[in-house]
Amino acid sequence: MRIGYACLNRSVGCTANRTFRLAGYSDERLVETVAANLACLETILRFNREHGLGYFRITSDLVPFASHPVCTVDWAARFRKEFAALGRFIKREGFRITMHPDQFTLINSPDRDIFRRSSAELDYHARVLDAMGLDLTARIQIHVGGVYGDRAAALDRFVARLGELAPAVRRRLTVENDDGRFSLADCLWLHDKTGLPVLFDVFHHEVLPSVGPTTAALRLAAATWAPEQGPLLVDYSSQEPGKRRGTHAATLDPRHFRAFLEAARGIVCDCLLEIKDKERSALAALALATGADGHQDVVY
Repeated sequence: MRIGYACLNRSVGCTANRTFRLAGYSDERLVETVAANLACLETILRFNREHGLGYFRITSDLVPFASHPVCTVDWAARFRKEFAALGRFIKREGFRITMHPDQFTLINSPDRDIFRRSSAELDYHARVLDAMGLDLTARIQIHVGGVYGDRAAALDRFVARLGELAPAVRRRLTVENDDGRFSLADCLWLHDKTGLPVLFDVFHHEVLPSVGPTTAALRLAAATWAPEQGPLLVDYSSQEPGKRRGTHAATLDPRHFRAFLEAARGIVCDCLLEIKDKERSALAALALATGADGHQDVVY
């Protein structure tokens, strides 16, 4: 099990998601910002290697405004060497990489303009992973989208719209269960219709259960992954005490994570922590998973 975290590292002193206001856009500013973001991404990945964290979600803001018409810079060509170097490092170290467009990426929206913008955003994400030369274990994860008053129609529209996406996107796309609209059962139905692998979100399944306990759910999700797509991807978090149901924890709950490890015993997967203190909790989870904390006697 490779363990990691999403987008930001609070220890390295830089951020890979620097951006600026659209009103202040210029080609020069874009190039300067992307150069700084790529340099910081390398710093983060080196930190992860030094600390044994093998899974990382790259920020969607790596290239600001990349899917917006204002961006006319061929950023993939301009930074070809930098992307290629990052890709070589990722492959050499055996990292698992994902990206996750924001909640406004809705391929099942009835609004064709929203779909058009969502498709452009997905094209950008696929282009980043392709520029790094990463294989199909590097995934783009999305949620099903909105219900729009008709669940069955929303699911059918997702299937239809998938066929309209570029092949470079479709081959990397992964669908994730959410905590309010579309459960793991819905995502498994989509897999049956489309072949998309299903990323299993543990916390979302706790909030919106559908197919039994965590172990059963993990096994069902794992069965949707083809060998070339890599092992099952798992997003992990837990409930923040005293907050609205569905609020992600600020820091790792060791007891809850040990229960997840027990549920996942014998199931090959990679686990990304969606916990607010980022690498701090990822390192604590790694210690639990490898037995470095003195509690686990099985190395995952």
